[in-house]
Amino acid sequence: MKKADFVFLAAVALFFLPFFTCQFVFDSYINFNAEHGMFMSFIKFGLLATLGEVIGLRIRTGEYYQKGFGVIPRAIVWGVLGLTIKMAFIIFAFGTPAFLAYLGMKDAPLLMKEAFSFDKLLVAFSISASMNLIYAPIMMTLHKITDMHILKNGGTIAGLFKPIQFKEHFVNLDWSVQWGFVFKKTIPFFWIPAHTITFMLPPDFQVLFAAVLGIALGMILAVAGMKKSVNN
Repeated sequence: MKKADFVFLAAVALFFLPFFTCQFVFDSYINFNAEHGMFMSFIKFGLLATLGEVIGLRIRTGEYYQKGFGVIPRAIVWGVLGLTIKMAFIIFAFGTPAFLAYLGMKDAPLLMKEAFSFDKLLVAFSISASMNLIYAPIMMTLHKITDMHILKNGGTIAGLFKPIQFKEHFVNLDWSVQWGFVFKKTIPFFWIPAHTITFMLPPDFQVLFAAVLGIALGMILAVAGMKKSVNN
């Protein structure tokens, strides 16, 4: 490990330490999150998912920062994506149990409020599977396109707000990695199991846990980037 790694880990630890050591800070977070869920989703994904991308950059290049990487534009994009993720959580957390009830599992909407059981696990898995098979591929593709847009415009904030050339980026997107790795492997083998755990948690912690998983996403994207380099 380099000196930069110790500094980075120390900074991250100091940032999160008050949430684990100070009851006032933790309670304030819980209350504010309950009252301003969408705003907190923007903040949590903007911070944690971007942190994951920075770690991914370190894995891929050996550095935590590169000119043109665009940390702030990426944080803005992740914040906006965090709003859609929160929306998806609400839609699928309520809609999937309602659909299961329509199919005959009448107690599905009530199970998520009860203690752990196999039926509750089944409902959580169903929520996760439906969300990751319907919503996640669109979000992941949009994220990849905005990533390409940020890099094309030198990682600047002003460049982020330039019109996105969707057609150009969509055509140039490496679908062998996007489909063959990001969709085909990470969704069934990582995201569906991980979000099954997410939906077993109390609602106040679901989006936070999902945002923490954004750190894992950064590492996954780093691996995808290395796969692309090998393929080229």
